[in-house]
Amino acid sequence: MNLITNDEDFSSFIVIIVRLLDVVLITAASFSAYALYFKTYHIPTYYFTAILLSTIYIMIIFPSVGIYSSARGKGPTFWIQKLSYGWFLVLLSLMTTSVLLKVNTSYSRVWFILWGILGWVYLLSLRKAIAIVLSFLRKKGWNKKRIIIFGAGDLGAKVEKQLRHITEVGFEIMAFFDDDPSKANKQINNINVYGPEVDLYDYIIHHSIHELWLTLPLRAENRLKEIIFNLRHSTILVRFVPDVFSFGLFNHSNSNIAGIPVLDLNKSPMVGVNRIVKAIEDRILAFIILLLISPLMLLIAVAIKMTSKGPVFFKQIRHGWDGKPIKIYKFRSMNLHTEKEGEITQATKNDPRLTRIGAFLRKTSLDELPQFFNVLQGRMSIVGPRPHAIQHNNEFKDQIYLYMQRHKVKPGITGWAQINGWRGETDTLYKMEKRVEHDLYYIENWSLLFDLKIIAATIFKGFINKNAY
Repeated sequence: MNLITNDEDFSSFIVIIVRLLDVVLITAASFSAYALYFKTYHIPTYYFTAILLSTIYIMIIFPSVGIYSSARGKGPTFWIQKLSYGWFLVLLSLMTTSVLLKVNTSYSRVWFILWGILGWVYLLSLRKAIAIVLSFLRKKGWNKKRIIIFGAGDLGAKVEKQLRHITEVGFEIMAFFDDDPSKANKQINNINVYGPEVDLYDYIIHHSIHELWLTLPLRAENRLKEIIFNLRHSTILVRFVPDVFSFGLFNHSNSNIAGIPVLDLNKSPMVGVNRIVKAIEDRILAFIILLLISPLMLLIAVAIKMTSKGPVFFKQIRHGWDGKPIKIYKFRSMNLHTEKEGEITQATKNDPRLTRIGAFLRKTSLDELPQFFNVLQGRMSIVGPRPHAIQHNNEFKDQIYLYMQRHKVKPGITGWAQINGWRGETDTLYKMEKRVEHDLYYIENWSLLFDLKIIAATIFKGFINKNAY
């Protein structure tokens, strides 16, 4: 049985459950502490204020110190350190608040100390229970990640052995690749080794590989660059495993996976808590915005039907997150026409295909409003790189380095490139390069505050632009 689930969806679900259970357990710990000391569960009403405040502090502090970050391959020391630090900050915040409000004498100090101890024990017990369940599921084939190891030498063999003996981390090594033809068509612990005759990119695509681990020597810098360049059209996570085993640098720090020091060379920011925050942000804002703009959208729909023949909405397949095809919606702004197969002609200034109302819609970006439905569907975000036509992706992906890495996040209705003026027709390579440059900057520097900044900037200067036509 070898069931592969969507790891990020599964991880996000686990994080939501854990966050809810953290609040429940801390509340339970407060009652338990009170019962242990006062021999009753009837807690005075004002004690609930401290319990509620602890919930708020947990929701703020725990994500900030990385308690809900991915634990795949990380030992128990990781959770003990993270939870101890996070729970200490929560307790310290509670004490500080009580002193500032001059209510610290109202609460039993013994109860508070017992609560701190029991809360810590409950939180650690929850992590241990989750680790046991996940370990069992992964041994049965659930929630596994398929990986390839590039480099069938001593380092690659060490990595394979390490992962094989720690099955609970949930990695399944599908194959080895190596540039040495003499190693091809052999096996390492029943895992096939492929040589230069097998195309790495094709293998990754056809076998749904999640990660590529590079176990090449540091002197192979040019080969490392070549591999990364050849995979620029793929959104696979690439990890570089430096050969530090012989230097005694092995440790179980937060940057290790299964005790193996790795460098994530192109990781998406939308994992774990970040993904949840982004999803909540998108759904809430999209719902509110659609409620506010629904009368305007109705007027636009009526105007389109009255001024030209054809449907109200324009639908097109474009690349979404991880390069997967998605269908996006826009208000139709052009008269019905046909394109040559495999070609998409960008709108130009004074484009004769535009309808009477279409030019106005595009100039004011009102044609983009139906994409808020895409956001509610989970296909797009409010903020992110604009989705390009598939034909344009095929045209530019070989001309602009790291072009396809802009698909590491969901495409957006607005973005960092758009508010900086890089929108509209990309009739030169330079314009597209600048757009991609801004998209990659957004991905590298993403935060909720950055999103809100872009949304605010869009309201004031993003709708009308000289390049929008």
